Amino acid sequence: MNPLHEASLHHTRRQFFGRSAMGVGTAALASLLGRDLLAAATPARRAVPGLPDLPHFAPKAKRVIYLFQNGAPSHVDLFDYKPMLREWHGKQIPDEVAKGKRFSTMTGNQTARPVLAEITKFAQHGKSGAWVSDFLPNIASIADDLCFVKSMHTEAVNHAPAITFFLTGSEMAGRPSMGAWLSYGLGSETEDLPAFVVMTSRDKEASCGQIFYDFYWGSGFLPTKYQGVAFRGTGDPVLYLSNPQGMSRDVRRGLLDDLGRLNEMKRAEFGDPEIATRIAQYEMAYRMQASVPELTDFSKESESTLAAYGPDVRKQGTYAYNCLMARRLAERGVRFIQVMHAGWDQHRNLNSQLKIQCEDVDAPSAALIRDLKQRGLLDDTLVIWGGEFGRTPFLQGKIEETKQWGRDHHPYAFTQFMAGGGVKPGFSYGATDDFGFNAVKDRVHVHDFQATVMHLLGLDHERLTYKFQGRNFRLTDVHGHVVKDLLA
Repeated sequence: MNPLHEASLHHTRRQFFGRSAMGVGTAALASLLGRDLLAAATPARRAVPGLPDLPHFAPKAKRVIYLFQNGAPSHVDLFDYKPMLREWHGKQIPDEVAKGKRFSTMTGNQTARPVLAEITKFAQHGKSGAWVSDFLPNIASIADDLCFVKSMHTEAVNHAPAITFFLTGSEMAGRPSMGAWLSYGLGSETEDLPAFVVMTSRDKEASCGQIFYDFYWGSGFLPTKYQGVAFRGTGDPVLYLSNPQGMSRDVRRGLLDDLGRLNEMKRAEFGDPEIATRIAQYEMAYRMQASVPELTDFSKESESTLAAYGPDVRKQGTYAYNCLMARRLAERGVRFIQVMHAGWDQHRNLNSQLKIQCEDVDAPSAALIRDLKQRGLLDDTLVIWGGEFGRTPFLQGKIEETKQWGRDHHPYAFTQFMAGGGVKPGFSYGATDDFGFNAVKDRVHVHDFQATVMHLLGLDHERLTYKFQGRNFRLTDVHGHVVKDLLA
């Protein structure tokens, strides 16, 4: 939508309120009273509308849970079984495969590039026969619920640009993230929690220095009310939700009403849409004072459910805890839930760290998908699991230094999987060459992936745009095609 048109809509409302007999204060109070009076007669989850005339067509998914694996899981050790790697183990990868390719500075000048065989054991699973490593037994057990995309490819060779590209459609920071686009276009199924929530965790050994930048869930040039709300890993999930000592909830309500009137006066004077964001954030914080304590209370979860997520599920800030929180957020109407877990950047510790990292995420990832399915939520919840690129089929370092084996960043081919939300279950799409080096069949670019996700949510990625600096921007820039073969 054109921001000038948005501003005119706000201006019309301000004129209406300002010229009403009792002014802005009465209108705001009536809005609050109306919501409270209706609360007893309506469900606790009240929808917050998005743009008019959206979705563009009937959606298959209502919400997204994105399990983003920061650092890039090794596709050739986990999902993309290549017997050729074992045959060529220790030998120089053929020039015709790797020649002219760009890598990070860690192997960019490395003259010897010996092929490194998978350090795991592969087996086929389920009726679909999907190849999955023995490091991921729980994910393997739900293979028939998963849709594997084995021909992903991207453009960036370093983490921050590659993650930014996946989440915002640009390698440069400053563009709206996918969650911001979706909450802007579609609104939320609830007004008691944010439409877009982010949770982060990292490997227990802190083996990798991945940083969670705020722009991974930023709103870019969209109004800031659409940015993700990051839940903290310790203490209160969101700062300043608790009232100061001696302040009752009634006193807080009165303070916010007075503050809202002052902010409305400033918005009428200056027409700044960020003032509307500030008002909305204060009101959201007030409602979250009631909704967040209930959200984070796991006491009513069954022991079998908790056990499925693994031993860390009660430890705030862990991946297991965040996965269970993701399910609870989904069933309460949150539109986009971004769970980010760092620790996959195994340059020199593949033999030791990969297994530990898999143990951290395997059970919680599978438990989340099973849990959603058992509760009837998987059909309209799209779960995405994957990183920003893959890992090289050749070794970073020397073949004789076994304890320091590792793999460099690899943008030319990698695997991710999805579940629910209208994708084909028990399905593998695309293929790489015999070394797992290049995507060669049914290639899927990052923009194609983004276009497909938006399609599943009922959005035409070419039509959801926002005018900024003289041009209409969209998540997929000027690229992207829906991969219809992935759709159920």
